[in-house]
Amino acid sequence: MIEKLFENSLWGSRFIVLLAVIFGLIGAIILFIVASVDIYEVAKYVYITFSTGAHPENFHEDIVANIIGAVDLYLIAVVMLIFSFGLYELFISKIDAAEKAHEDASTILAIHSLDQLKDKIAKVIVMVLVVNFFQRVIHTDFKTPLEMMYFALSITALAVGLYFIGKVQKH
Repeated sequence: MIEKLFENSLWGSRFIVLLAVIFGLIGAIILFIVASVDIYEVAKYVYITFSTGAHPENFHEDIVANIIGAVDLYLIAVVMLIFSFGLYELFISKIDAAEKAHEDASTILAIHSLDQLKDKIAKVIVMVLVVNFFQRVIHTDFKTPLEMMYFALSITALAVGLYFIGKVQKH
């Protein structure tokens, strides 16, 4: 009887994961909103700049950097969504609405193991890092040929890494 009570309590304790699911979703929603506001602010800045006829220094770089920053936030929000969906499916229950949806839609967020969840999150995190790298490079001034060579090597390393991630994805 004590064993059965303990096992039922232990099994019921999995619902604590709902905290991570709920707050992960809240975090994703916040990131989507913040990124959308950032894009809106860029659009407003571009409109004001063009309507006044001004052309500030580093105008293009600033716009691209701000939009890339928003893309970065969107990608992190997607990580939070994948995390929340994955935890829910692993610990609580399958999401019936996802299974009834189109086949492609259900496989995007379908998580069947912790390794699968980890792989999906890792791939999105790598993309976040690539986008973040690109955002930082935009404002970097290269003064020597050695700095340019380092830049070229870093882009090559990113390309090779993305190539291998694509290869792992196919197996």
